[in-house]
Amino acid sequence: MTVTATELTHKHCRACESGVPVLSTEEVYEHLRALPQWRRSDDGRRIRREWRVKDFPTALDFFARVGQVAETEDHHPDLHLTGYRNVAIELSTHAVGGLTENDFILAAKIDQLPVELKK
Repeated sequence: MTVTATELTHKHCRACESGVPVLSTEEVYEHLRALPQWRRSDDGRRIRREWRVKDFPTALDFFARVGQVAETEDHHPDLHLTGYRNVAIELSTHAVGGLTENDFILAAKIDQLPVELKK
């Protein structure tokens, strides 16, 4: 089964209480092929993407827009900002202790958000 970023952006996150299954390692890698800028953590329970944005206000604005998408999807990432412009986002489905399709749906939607990068 080939997954595309476009397909993921057209889906919506499902409530974790409704029995959302943890993806197998093979399914995780299939989803990552659709989102090549995201990386699987060493423990396999999270995916992560990093950006080096223009400046501190750009980072805060980006996080605000990520937050709006996350609220709409009712699926919430871990947001990291270091060195005033180094942004990282980690996704995991905390309720199941691993990765679900929800994480990849939100990642695909985050990838659609424009952000000005450091030149």
